[in-house]
Amino acid sequence: MIRVSRFLAAALWLAAAQAHGAEPVLLWPDGAPGALGAEDKDRPTLTPFAPEPMPARCAAMVVCPGGGYLGLAGYEGKDYALYLNQAGVTAFVLQYRLGSHGYRHPRMLEDAARAVRWVRAHAAEWHVDPQRVGIMGSSAGGHLASTLLTRHDAGKPEAADPVERESSRPDLGILCYAVISMRTELTHEGSRRALLGPAPGADLLWALSNELQVTPDTPPCFLWHTWEDRTVKVENALEFAAALRRAGVPFELHIYQKGAHGVALGDAAPFRNPHPWTRDLAHWLRAQRFIDP
Repeated sequence: MIRVSRFLAAALWLAAAQAHGAEPVLLWPDGAPGALGAEDKDRPTLTPFAPEPMPARCAAMVVCPGGGYLGLAGYEGKDYALYLNQAGVTAFVLQYRLGSHGYRHPRMLEDAARAVRWVRAHAAEWHVDPQRVGIMGSSAGGHLASTLLTRHDAGKPEAADPVERESSRPDLGILCYAVISMRTELTHEGSRRALLGPAPGADLLWALSNELQVTPDTPPCFLWHTWEDRTVKVENALEFAAALRRAGVPFELHIYQKGAHGVALGDAAPFRNPHPWTRDLAHWLRAQRFIDP
């Protein structure tokens, strides 16, 4: 009987959490810049997931799922969003344009930047503190997040579109077994090909190797990776952390011995036994005053 009750409680929690995922919203209702068509794959969206009950004022996280710039992994998108909701964070899962649909850089970066601007522009509607908007990404989604962390701007105050007036600088970043570099000795070749094409020039490889683009204006970051990862080299996290250190940017780095690439939360909703990185992240987010003690 106890087991049944626990199962029902978990199922009810999951059903309630899923109910708080709103319908996706178009980042550009009139069409994204450089769109190749008008299908769903050409129309980047954000799907909001709000905690229940919705806080009076909370932090927000734009979540960039991984998938090698060829697809979008739901367990690194919706699952992350539901988990963040448990901590009182409103999450916005980004559907960005993909190399498998004919897109190349900078389209993905445009989508991520627009997502952060959109959250700030709609902060009041979602009870979000516009000064606590982060970005989170796994694998290739981590590369996209780290690209925005190192290539943001302050917005255009004179823009007719109120979204474009907002800053695209995240207030912090969370990088999960992220592809950081496009350099041959470090990169994930499939992600690089999907993002930059089969023969990118040296200048482009340098510009999208984000460990080379860190400045003192890069936001604080939480990074984690696993030693066992054979898909994306752990050196991606190590090199980015070293660059943050040189630039004087606060960060927290965790390298776990066990775990294959794509481990994500290591658990399913309602997340009773997630991977230890989630506890380390919660501690760090509290230290950043991003979530309540």
